[in-house]
Amino acid sequence: MVATAALARPTTRRGLYVGLAAVAIAIAAVGFWPTYFGPFLAGTVDKTPIVHLHAAVYVGWLAIFLTQTVLAATGRVASHMKLGRIAIGYGVLVIAVGLLTAFARFALRVRAGEAAGEAQLLGPLLDMLVFAPAFAAAVYYRRQPELHKRLMVVATTALLIAAVGRMPFLGEPPNQLLFHSIWVAPILLAMAHDFWGQRKVHPIYVLGLIVLVLEGPLVRGPARQSETWQNISGWLATWAA
Repeated sequence: MVATAALARPTTRRGLYVGLAAVAIAIAAVGFWPTYFGPFLAGTVDKTPIVHLHAAVYVGWLAIFLTQTVLAATGRVASHMKLGRIAIGYGVLVIAVGLLTAFARFALRVRAGEAAGEAQLLGPLLDMLVFAPAFAAAVYYRRQPELHKRLMVVATTALLIAAVGRMPFLGEPPNQLLFHSIWVAPILLAMAHDFWGQRKVHPIYVLGLIVLVLEGPLVRGPARQSETWQNISGWLATWAA
C-alpha cells in the first residue's frame, strides 16, 4: 500500500508508523477490555453474532495496519505491496461490516423498545462517514507515500472513538480534553514527529484532526438532538420495527 519510495526513508522514520500502529492497538485493547476482550477471554461474553463478527473484522484491520507498517519499516517491499492489495478489499469489508452492525443493533434496540436506540445509531454512521473517504483517498494516493501513509493513520484513528468511549476512567460524562487527547493520540504523535523533524506539520494531519474533532462527542450530542436527525432516525425506526 506504500510505494517503493517510502521504503527509502531512514529506518528511524519508518519505525514511527510501527509505533503509531502499536498505539492504536493499545487504545483499542484498553477501551474494549472491560466490555468485550476481558469477558471473551474469560468465556463470559454475551454478545450477538454480529458483534463478534464486527470485533473480528476490526481486530483484523488493526493487525493488517501493524503488519504493513512492519513490512515497510523492514524494507520488505514485495510482501508489503502484495498485502496492500488484500488490504484494499479488507477496508471495504470494514465499511460493510461497520454499517451492517450499526443497523442490526439499531433494529434490535428499536424492537426492544429502548429509548436511546435511535440516538446510538448516529455515532457508527459518522465513524464510517469519516473512515470511508480517508481510506478511499489512501488507496487513490497509494503511489504517493507521503500522502498515503498519513491518510492511513487518519483512517485508522477514526475507528478508535468507540474504544475510547468505553474507557470508564474518563468519567461520566467523560472529560472532553482527555477523551480527545487519547482518541487522536496517533495523529498528535505523528504531528509532533513531523514538527520535530521538519519544523512543519503535514496538512493531512491538520485536516484529519479538524474533521475528527468536528465529528466527535462535542458535535454528536447536539446532532442527536437536532430536528433533522430526529426525523431521519424516526423514519429508520419505523422501517426497523
